[in-house]
Amino acid sequence: MNVSAENVSALPAASERQRRLFFIGMSSPGALATSVLVLFALGVVLFLGFRTNDGSLLGGAFTLDNFKAALTDPLYATVILRSLAIAAFVTLATVITAYPVAYYLAFHAGKHRGLLLFIVTLPFWTSYLLRVFAWKVVLAYNGVLNSALLMTGITSEPILAFLNTPAAVVVTLAHAYAAFAILPIYVALENVPRSLIEAAEDLGARPISIFRRIILPISMPGVMAAALVVFVPTVGDYVTPALVGGPNSTMIGSMIQAQFGKANDWPFGAALSVIVMVVILAVVMAARFADKRFGSRT
Repeated sequence: MNVSAENVSALPAASERQRRLFFIGMSSPGALATSVLVLFALGVVLFLGFRTNDGSLLGGAFTLDNFKAALTDPLYATVILRSLAIAAFVTLATVITAYPVAYYLAFHAGKHRGLLLFIVTLPFWTSYLLRVFAWKVVLAYNGVLNSALLMTGITSEPILAFLNTPAAVVVTLAHAYAAFAILPIYVALENVPRSLIEAAEDLGARPISIFRRIILPISMPGVMAAALVVFVPTVGDYVTPALVGGPNSTMIGSMIQAQFGKANDWPFGAALSVIVMVVILAVVMAARFADKRFGSRT
């Protein structure tokens, strides 16, 4: 919407009618896509959540039983909390590992910055499923990691704990979303005024103080954006837990997929989806508050 407004303002010679038509023409595709692909889909999910499951496409009568069952069954509360915990660990691991990479790109990469940014985005050239399967090959009983440990004599037999564990899910998701965290942090670090750093150095500030009092606070909006970009999709991920996680790694996305698949109970799956969206919205609002706390101007 802002881009369209800027484009409109860039046409000073056009008449008011032409400007209005130009604005409508530029805004219509985005508004149509948002209405059809996002709002309509969310509306259907919300509608189905309040319907009984009679086997029809849109359910039977209106009811609150789906939400009551989802909110009162300890199983779903446990799985939702587990999903939040795994997503939180993935977010923490991704941001902590992404920050040094983004820092190097912003301050020390020099003429190689473009090449390194290209390498950072290189995993997106392959399918998400292929990246998950690659980690399955690495962490399997006869996989790359166990073979390396056996060859070097560190262990005498393969270790079973690498695969089908929550840790395997965290490692795989952290790698899958690494670039999503690196790029927003890099952009935030690029906007750190170099004059502030030079002034601090001239006044005798130590590097750790410059980082703690100048670079880190200014880059926090980028860190918050990276955390959101990683946290939101990982809460509902079901592919990675299904491939590299075990029974203790089942996340809410897997249970929603099961309701829409094998169970053929779309209304209950929709109710679970709505509950997860509300939980994620609460987390996003908390992150937004923290973002404001650290001085974001957005």
